[in-house]
Amino acid sequence: MEHKKRLGLALCGSYCTYEQVFKAAEGLRERYDLVPLMSETAAGTDTRFGTAAENRRRLEALTGRPVAASIAEAEPLGPREPMDALLIAPCTGCTLAKLAHGMTDSAVAMAAKAHLRNGRPLVIAFSTNDGLSGSAENIARLLNRKQVYFVPFRQDDPAKKPNSLQADFSLLEETVEAALRGEQLQPLLR
Repeated sequence: MEHKKRLGLALCGSYCTYEQVFKAAEGLRERYDLVPLMSETAAGTDTRFGTAAENRRRLEALTGRPVAASIAEAEPLGPREPMDALLIAPCTGCTLAKLAHGMTDSAVAMAAKAHLRNGRPLVIAFSTNDGLSGSAENIARLLNRKQVYFVPFRQDDPAKKPNSLQADFSLLEETVEAALRGEQLQPLLR
């Protein structure tokens, strides 16, 4: 039996992208042993895109294991249960800020911190309405960090949301593969 690399899959609160993430995750599970995480907000918020319980159940069914959704559950993923790569998809502007400024007050931020200290790639697939305004500085700060890779992104609705940026979720697997080789998938802006 082939040994699969361990890939953390962390969901934050950009609920409108969940369908794209779940679809991509179906392909990822063929190649990786997926370790599911959710931010506390994602794990506890019902939206028009589904209930928190439904999204959690769906992620657990996809990965075959329970979701880590607290700092205490996420912390061991660094020292005791390391992953080969960690993918945050979707990553909100709030989580981008936490990562850019070293804050570890959520399960996803703790998992990322614990993961980075192991020297392994962190892949970010962000979705934020302020990517070209408030979150731009945090994106730039993370672009310059070793071990941090971005899923290529674009403006998702330039006419109605001119500052909004969103990753191309169809490129999750390709970006993870490039990150594991130490490469940023190009072009970054699509």
